[in-house]
Amino acid sequence: MRISALLMPLFFVACSNNSPAPGPQDLSAPPADLTYVPSALITARPYQSHVPTNYDATKPTPLVVLLHGYGFNGAAQNAYFGMTPVSDSAGFLYAYPDGTVDSSGKGFWNATDSCCNFGKVAVDDVAYLNAVIDDMSAQYNVDPKRIYFMGHSNGGFMTYRMACESGSRIAGVVVLAGAMWLDTTKCPGKDKVPVLHVHGDSDMTIYYGGSATAAGALAPYPGAKVSLADWATIDGCGPLATTTETKDLVTGPPNETAVSRHSCPTGLAAELWTIQGSDHVPAFATPTWPEAITAWLFQFHK
Repeated sequence: MRISALLMPLFFVACSNNSPAPGPQDLSAPPADLTYVPSALITARPYQSHVPTNYDATKPTPLVVLLHGYGFNGAAQNAYFGMTPVSDSAGFLYAYPDGTVDSSGKGFWNATDSCCNFGKVAVDDVAYLNAVIDDMSAQYNVDPKRIYFMGHSNGGFMTYRMACESGSRIAGVVVLAGAMWLDTTKCPGKDKVPVLHVHGDSDMTIYYGGSATAAGALAPYPGAKVSLADWATIDGCGPLATTTETKDLVTGPPNETAVSRHSCPTGLAAELWTIQGSDHVPAFATPTWPEAITAWLFQFHK
């Protein structure tokens, strides 16, 4: 696997060359009796966000943060996942920030040692993403018990890192085609977080079975089952068991996604959705895909 293989399709990659859009986006003015001042991290790196049409400032509201893949940006990832209409229908606040643009013009997250800070840039994305949570919470009635992350590819690696280092704030995560740390001592695992790992078994970019070499990545990384098993251990779950359950997430053959679950304590989950025959960028059916993953997340709260 070559480094270039970590890039997304050209029509998405082109989006990553845009400068970050002014943000937050689509936000109504904060209440008049509050003085909103963004932090230095947010001033330096504005993000895009969406407030649901039925937002009620008197009610604590879930927040979902979506992290893009290497070579994407937040807007492109949002378009691919189709999250904005579901934010309106399900009534959750939604943020989709941009990573840092590297020397080759590609947006990235400084996630694990495998992916994808190729230029070794000194950027603390854990601090930045916590600042995004704080910024949304300063402006809106974010429910602190219902904050969720989801990420694709490099964003999936970063989502695992957020669960590792900021799990006290995160009620659940969805990872598409990402991976955990190979060295699990780099994941403190102090807080238990429900995890859904989604992966195509024909992914030739981030391999479903992982990579024992650093070819195309910065370091070896575990596969889908090992990544999930490592997190299941943190959550105190039992072994992975296959089920007869299937899901129809992508266009094409019906019921193509096989479901497996670790047996976990009440309020926790470690679940694997294997998209059979799918590559790194599945052809998701919308609104089926965004509705399925948000419904999975909203089962859980801190």
